[in-house]
Amino acid sequence: MTAEPLMRMRLRVEQDIFVVRQLGREVARTVGLESQDQTRMATALSEVGRVLLSLGRPAEVTFTVEAIGVPTLHVAMTHPARGEESRLAGQLQQVGRLVDTMEVDNGESGTVVRMARRLPAGAPRLTPERMDEIHAELARHVPGTPLDELAVQNQQLISALDEVRAQRDDLARLNAELEETNRGVMALYNQLSQELEETNRGVVALYAELDEKSAQLAAASEAKSRFLANVSHELRAPVTAIIGLGRLLTDSGSDELTTEQRRQVDLIRGSATDLLTLVNGLLDLAKAEAGRIEPTWSEVDLKAVFGQLRGTLRPLATRPEVDFTVEEPGLPTLRSDEVLLAQVLRNLLTNALKFTEAGSVRLSVRRIDDDAEFVVADTGYGIPPELQERIFEEFYQVPGSKPVSGKGTGLGLPYARRLAGILGGALRVDSTPGEGSTFTLRLPLAS
Repeated sequence: MTAEPLMRMRLRVEQDIFVVRQLGREVARTVGLESQDQTRMATALSEVGRVLLSLGRPAEVTFTVEAIGVPTLHVAMTHPARGEESRLAGQLQQVGRLVDTMEVDNGESGTVVRMARRLPAGAPRLTPERMDEIHAELARHVPGTPLDELAVQNQQLISALDEVRAQRDDLARLNAELEETNRGVMALYNQLSQELEETNRGVVALYAELDEKSAQLAAASEAKSRFLANVSHELRAPVTAIIGLGRLLTDSGSDELTTEQRRQVDLIRGSATDLLTLVNGLLDLAKAEAGRIEPTWSEVDLKAVFGQLRGTLRPLATRPEVDFTVEEPGLPTLRSDEVLLAQVLRNLLTNALKFTEAGSVRLSVRRIDDDAEFVVADTGYGIPPELQERIFEEFYQVPGSKPVSGKGTGLGLPYARRLAGILGGALRVDSTPGEGSTFTLRLPLAS
């Protein structure tokens, strides 16, 4: 809501321009505008008044103040001429920079120029009592002569020149400080450039060394895989022969052996069988590391795979203290490699049966979003958190853990994780010592 006008006056002759300038400065002072804003408002009024008087007829000037919301001083200067909006807006474009807002439009009484300046935050509150005081103070105001106004303008000009001079001195000081700072920045920049160049040379040398080490590591890995493959392949024949000869010695068609001889032959056959298992594991791992295992993708019947695992591993679960369960799969099919998938699950189940003394070993599968999640859970010894990644290293076995049945080679889990990667999935373990372990194989439903 806009209050009643503070003052009104008419612009008739050029001398009235001095009067409206004085009045504008006085109104701005009484409502709480700062000194510079008073001068800006007075200058804007005198310029607009000069332009309106050039149209040849008197103009009305009205001062009002908005006390609700953001306190604002409003000035409306009305001239009876019409159709002058565009020309006045062009002439007063520069004047508009002296106030917060300036509008030129066509009103009921003619062309109206409206100007507004917001009061500063520290200005006194425009209470009804304060508004009454402002009305009384403005009513007592007596305009000065043009010479008085000229003296005021000269004083304002001197103050402005002093302020400009002070700003110029501050600017010169800041320029000197900036120049000194620039010299320091340039020196620091040069130092940093030299250090960066030296660092870059070191990084380049380090990368070259890393490339060389990577090439050596790749060559060593290739040599290891080649060695494992060759040695494993060469060992399979004599080990198989030892097993066969042991079987011939204990065959019913051979000469009867003494009890001690039969015991020793059984030891030889058992050791050879363990060695053959290790050789086969090494050969499979070497193939996986060399990238020579290519999956054959097809629709895998999980019910058939689970049934096969249940049948082949049942002979290993002979201890009544362990409940061996292969649940019915919740998924009918999965697009994967049936042989490799069965090998991963077999390795996980065999490992769980070896290290579970009592409790249960359970295989299940469920769908998680677009993946199938196979879970092998046991109640075995468990694995400490700091060793849960090391069990996927070749030949590593958890210290203190002893298989309840069979012997561990430390190759089953590393091979299972590599096969999981070949199938496009991942294998992880969650375990608590003394409570058991859960191995989770996650594979995409569609390859």
